[in-house]
Amino acid sequence: MTPTSQPQTLSRHASVPRLTQAVAPLTHAVQAINERGEREELHIPAERPLTVYVDRRELVTLMTLGAHPELLVLGYLRNQRLVDSVEEIESITVDWEVNAAAVATRRGIARIEERTARKVVTTGCGQGSVFGGLMDEVAGIRLPPAQLTQAELYGIVNAIRLQESTYKSAGSVHGCALFQGPQMLVFVEDVGRHNAIDTIAGWMWMQQPAEAMQGSDKVFYTTGRLTSEMVIKSAQMGVPIVVSRSGMTQMGHAVASQLGLCAIGRATNRRFLCYSGADRLVLQPELAQAPPVPAA
Repeated sequence: MTPTSQPQTLSRHASVPRLTQAVAPLTHAVQAINERGEREELHIPAERPLTVYVDRRELVTLMTLGAHPELLVLGYLRNQRLVDSVEEIESITVDWEVNAAAVATRRGIARIEERTARKVVTTGCGQGSVFGGLMDEVAGIRLPPAQLTQAELYGIVNAIRLQESTYKSAGSVHGCALFQGPQMLVFVEDVGRHNAIDTIAGWMWMQQPAEAMQGSDKVFYTTGRLTSEMVIKSAQMGVPIVVSRSGMTQMGHAVASQLGLCAIGRATNRRFLCYSGADRLVLQPELAQAPPVPAA
């Protein structure tokens, strides 16, 4: 897999689940009237429901672009803390004819009714939801030591600027990426940033050996704002530094400060704001005086 490619399932290891590789069109052609009264054809992002069943029990319906639905479902289960390890999942089967994902676990999910009884509607595009207990686990998260230099931050911003994307051709989607130093490991787009980060979480779990895909030396990037949900999910993945080209919410800031997570927002060209965890950012102010990066 190349650094800028879309995530793909690697050859199956004995400890990871069987995944289908369901495909669906990412864009849809429509006709619109422009400012001159002319009719033109353009492409807009596709959006489709994906109802997730766990051991034949309906869990949730996700609104998604549908680029990598199996990884999305796996990451959703991971970030909701419904499963503790990838080995608990036997298989994930997606069928776009019925817009459904069937998850088979090896031993079931303990107390699933109790753990999924309380839902919180998030600020995510497409109205994401998290199960209420997710917020209760923040106090137990311990992030590893890590630092990011200002030069590395600029490299990340530039890599995103150069990345080919559905957003550039059709707009209306969010993109997320995982970096290790200057290398972009994976880039994912979806109609909601919460879906994109869940897909990355699923991708991380599918990499083998698992020890090689820890979050301690990684940086998470998102085009969306840094809400409490995004901060918590990044921390659950063990990633202590997050970067966004957008801003940050009050609750996102409070959670990041509590966790000691480095949250950097408004990161465009050579400008940025470090909202929390400034001790993890190695400043190089002289770099900010360099000419701005041309628009893509």
